[in-house]
Amino acid sequence: MSQVNRLVLIVDDDPDICWALEHVLQGLGVRCIRALDGQSALQAVRLNRLTLALLDAKLPDIDGLELAQQLRKAQQGIPIVVISGYFYKDDPAIEEALKQGLIQGFIEKPFSHAEVVATVKGALPV
Repeated sequence: MSQVNRLVLIVDDDPDICWALEHVLQGLGVRCIRALDGQSALQAVRLNRLTLALLDAKLPDIDGLELAQQLRKAQQGIPIVVISGYFYKDDPAIEEALKQGLIQGFIEKPFSHAEVVATVKGALPV
């Protein structure tokens, strides 16, 4: 799959976080679409073939890990990375989601550009 055809869904209820993530990912040559809540994210996955999803753990209408399960049902095999200021990397819910393969990565807020790029590169299909 060419870089240009890679479509990343960014889901966060803070538009500034969406903007920041989109601009960090520009250097990877991916296209991004944004969703501010779970319902918009589910609509995006129904309308697009996504390469990767970056999900906030706490959204106004759904928990991020529950949204990850619903996205997986809508598009099997999509890599998912959770971004959170609520959970930590050693949180049992995150460790279990990683172990089960529900998510492929986790990034704590506040995040560094380098951490986002490295995590996304590691989660993107070859």
